[in-house]
Amino acid sequence: MAEISMYQQDILQLFKENLPWCKLSGCKILVTGATGLIGGCLVEALMMNPKRDYQVYASGRNIERALLRFNYFYNDTSFHFIQYNVLEPLTCDINFDYIIHAASNASPNFFVQKPVEIIKSNIDGVENLMEYGLRHGMKRFLYVSSGEVYGEGDGRVFTEDYSGYVDCAKPRSCYPSSKRAAETLCVSYVAEYNADIVIARPCHVYGPHFTEQDNRVYAQFIRNVLKAENIVMKSSGEQFRSWCYVVDCVSALLHILLNGECGEVYNIADAESNISIRELAETIASIGGSKVVVELPESDERKGYNPVARSIFSVEKLSALGWEARSNIRRGLESTISEVKTRNMARNPNP
Repeated sequence: MAEISMYQQDILQLFKENLPWCKLSGCKILVTGATGLIGGCLVEALMMNPKRDYQVYASGRNIERALLRFNYFYNDTSFHFIQYNVLEPLTCDINFDYIIHAASNASPNFFVQKPVEIIKSNIDGVENLMEYGLRHGMKRFLYVSSGEVYGEGDGRVFTEDYSGYVDCAKPRSCYPSSKRAAETLCVSYVAEYNADIVIARPCHVYGPHFTEQDNRVYAQFIRNVLKAENIVMKSSGEQFRSWCYVVDCVSALLHILLNGECGEVYNIADAESNISIRELAETIASIGGSKVVVELPESDERKGYNPVARSIFSVEKLSALGWEARSNIRRGLESTISEVKTRNMARNPNP
């Protein structure tokens, strides 16, 4: 491997944590959504384990993206890529010990453009993978849900037993409503078929490897600074959110996978990274040497926006598993921006 980047250094720190890696020894691990933000980082972490003694199967729809993302170890004998769309039944014949289902399109523009596909992929994906796992001796299933299941809160900190309000009669609700239904499907498999399932609810996660089509605010802001542009905010930025660096999120997923209790749900957030959208923009701008400007959106643009004004997550339940975040938000954003720059330069050495 070439020179270790900040992002890769952060991943390597995971192996200093007190986790029962022995549970994965000799196992076959399937990660769906492997070319996405969270799934991709999880695959990288599993592959960078210096004491790796298991097989990693990364699945995604786009083999070209997989080749770019995992070029460091694509030909490693313990790495396998499976081109697969979770909307379809899984047809291979591999006995996966662990299935980590992280495939889900979380970009708000798709909530507007493809709400039917969003709903189907979130619900059908769980069913297809769960049925496969039950037929092939699966030990545990980890479902990566979303903090959007809480909907519009009432100002309180979101604990795992809280159920906020989602207006199911709006197309934008395709994402939170289908994530809620998928969670219920998971716990129903626990109740009816004794499946071993744990559920994670990440807050707003940021990190490198987002696509050009990803219009989540942090991705837009980073693209702005990398193009030496001002950061363009589409609101006053008063919305207050819990954020989590993707490597810390992956650390949390591993704690949940290896230490979580069957049938339980765990929030993922960094308690030290609760900030407003404006503060997020200003932090990214200060790292990239840009300014922040406000430009109100058109009505069509607003359709995909998250209506929640305050979204703060309790992580007491996750902390009880021995997890803690390692990177504050500035450090995580610096690592993210550095990695995006490095990847862009590698792909376009002569811009």
